[in-house]
Amino acid sequence: MMDLHLQNKVAVVTGASKGIGFAIAAALAQEGVRVVAASRGQSPELIELADRFSVLPVALDMSTADGPGTLIERAVTQFGRVDILINNVGGTQMHAGGFLSISDADWYRTFDMNVMSTVRTSRAALPHMVEQGSGVIINISSVNAHLPVAQITNYCAAKAAANSLSKALAEEFGPKGVRVNTVSPGTVRTPQWDSDGGNADIIGEAFGVDRETVLSQLPKVNNMTINRLIRPEEVAALVVFLASDHAAAIVGADYIIDGGSLKAVL
Repeated sequence: MMDLHLQNKVAVVTGASKGIGFAIAAALAQEGVRVVAASRGQSPELIELADRFSVLPVALDMSTADGPGTLIERAVTQFGRVDILINNVGGTQMHAGGFLSISDADWYRTFDMNVMSTVRTSRAALPHMVEQGSGVIINISSVNAHLPVAQITNYCAAKAAANSLSKALAEEFGPKGVRVNTVSPGTVRTPQWDSDGGNADIIGEAFGVDRETVLSQLPKVNNMTINRLIRPEEVAALVVFLASDHAAAIVGADYIIDGGSLKAVL
């Protein structure tokens, strides 16, 4: 078993109550990392994780102007440092009507959640990391940064912006000891897809089919080579590796984990 040398490091994970964020928080905690897990609400799974490991749940809204700064201040107050920042919070709602059905409010909300939350949290954490002389920031993007879809045009544009931001931060802060990378998942089976009112329900309503039919057809529709949806734990495993010293030479990279959806050579 590979030792990732993460014991007692301090990580901040946003959007940590469910889905990919929860899987990342759990995987880091299992490696001995002290995790500050931010989310709007505290899920039963997150509370249970906090009972078993060194995990501090923090309830706040990362789309607000002061939420990210408050989060980083809480982490530093509690643990004295921030070694790893996982900007995972994000997402959007499907718009069956395509681009013309996406309002200004939808655009602003999507950019606040997917771009500005990353900007603000990184801006709060980076001075601490630079002072330490070390740190890792991993921004959870999406394959849709490379693969635009009409029903989520706003989300695709936001994730492309987040990828560009990550590259710029890597260039500026890499020489100061801070590694910045992105991870771009494809279709992961999370509550955003399979919960009541989630994306599968929205698509199903548009096409007159039920949720499970949508979910079962997604791998084929999305041209996934593995012919199944991705598990959150698979994304988490990649993130944990990138957070470790074994990935010390990986800077400014975008790791696509999409089950083979994207066929282009980038």
